[in-house]
Amino acid sequence: MRIGFIGLGNMGGPMATNLQKAGHELIVNDIDEAKTAPHREAGATWADTPEEVARQAPIVLTSLPGPAEVEEVALGPQGLSLGLQPGSVYADLSTGSPTRIRQVAERIEALGAHMLDAPVSGGTIGAEQGTLAVMVGGDKEVFEAMRPVFEAIGTGVSYVGPIGSGTVAKLVHNSITLTTRVVVQEGMTLAVKAGVAPGVMLQVLWDAAFGKQTLLRQIPDVVFKGDFETPRFSLRLAHKDVSLGQELAQEMGAPMELAAMAKRVMEEGIGRGWGEWDNLATFMLAEERAGIEVRE
Repeated sequence: MRIGFIGLGNMGGPMATNLQKAGHELIVNDIDEAKTAPHREAGATWADTPEEVARQAPIVLTSLPGPAEVEEVALGPQGLSLGLQPGSVYADLSTGSPTRIRQVAERIEALGAHMLDAPVSGGTIGAEQGTLAVMVGGDKEVFEAMRPVFEAIGTGVSYVGPIGSGTVAKLVHNSITLTTRVVVQEGMTLAVKAGVAPGVMLQVLWDAAFGKQTLLRQIPDVVFKGDFETPRFSLRLAHKDVSLGQELAQEMGAPMELAAMAKRVMEEGIGRGWGEWDNLATFMLAEERAGIEVRE
């Protein structure tokens, strides 16, 4: 199957690689052409613009930083909307805004094409291993036709509901998990201040009900080593996701007060210049307030 893929960064690159491994022919585009080199070496074709991608491929996937980039790629000058053909499918794998996704979809579907919002979860490791969760919103028949494509990048492929629903599910998921991270940071710091060794406290969390959290697997390599500057998932992107969740909460009249507090903690970290560091860099704020470091 010929598939266009735009945005071959930390998440998009591995997803595109897995599509190639599954036998799909790729047409690729990225603002940094160098990022497409491994895929072109594996047989992918370069296209100069999103418009050209859409003209050459009946299916187009995008993996982009946020709503503004999605709108530019989809609707801007030389955007997908100028090249999509009737019956084409555009699926956005980014984490964005449900309202803005629906607005983009309205424009795309007016052309006779179809749009799905299909944000993914599982981080760069999940992207590399092809084990991502894929949360899809849009027409169910189009989703079923696209299922083999999604199954090439993920093992947990779910149809959530109409267009925008996949993004709602992703924002709720990220708001919960990223807020939990802030609570864990404070709790671990309290334990160390109270005399419990960091590794012992971590093992207790592993063994107790909380123990299946991905966060716990990251603490030894990031926090215990103090390696906050190497981003697995940057603080800036974490803040973006929580902010989008807050926008949705306000639109729905369903306040998320704990997530709002976590957002403020992230903003303090960004204010320290940690925006491109790992999102766990805010651990240092909890350490600073407690006057202790959580290291081993």
